[in-house]
Amino acid sequence: MAKCEVCGKGVTFGIKVSHSHRRSNRTWKPNIRRVKTVVNGTPKKVYVCSRCLRAGKVQRAV
Repeated sequence: MAKCEVCGKGVTFGIKVSHSHRRSNRTWKPNIRRVKTVVNGTPKKVYVCSRCLRAGKVQRAV
């Protein structure tokens, strides 16, 4: 579910490194919002990341 339907941005994985350099796994989740947009002329709810919303890549339905 944590995937943008416009740009495809999803969860990424990496390693958290503490001050003493102990390493443990962690995840970065994108800022996903469920918004009502216009898709092919009809309003539809889709999952979109906040960067695509700010860039105007989706047209919000009123």
